[in-house]
Amino acid sequence: MEDILINRVAQSALTMLNLEEFIHPGERVVYDIKDNLFHGLMLREKDFREFIKTHDWTQYAGQNVAIICSVDAIVPTWAYMLLASKLQPHAHRYVFGNLEALEQELFHEAIAGLDAEQYRDAKMVIKGCGEKPVPTYAYVAIMQKLLPVAASIMYGEPCSTVPLYKRPKA
Repeated sequence: MEDILINRVAQSALTMLNLEEFIHPGERVVYDIKDNLFHGLMLREKDFREFIKTHDWTQYAGQNVAIICSVDAIVPTWAYMLLASKLQPHAHRYVFGNLEALEQELFHEAIAGLDAEQYRDAKMVIKGCGEKPVPTYAYVAIMQKLLPVAASIMYGEPCSTVPLYKRPKA
């Protein structure tokens, strides 16, 4: 008699969620305001406003922009706000902070847009290993989104999971 191989993973009621699919495809760029500083020390309003008027803001179309100042300098808060007002019509997303802060905002946006109800009472597996890096905070954020609705949550691959949460029986 022949042994028949049965793919139990394919037959299981597990719902796989791959956070790699939440990675925004847009380019990530850094806008460093240090390039607008007078002698690398401070921002001069007149010069900065002239730059704001003449700069080609369309180059940021669809991009994700991290706004930073990489040097210790005097930069008034309104300068960052003015940059934001010029990026708004063009960039997909912009944040004050480094590329890590930008990535966190992009994941936050994607996870916030997820309809958690589609996972009501589901046995979830959050995919753990992949080809693209997924930051740890995305895994924490997805837990916050799924815990109120999922029956159980595991981490890893369907064939090898780490149990994380199981809803208590009522």
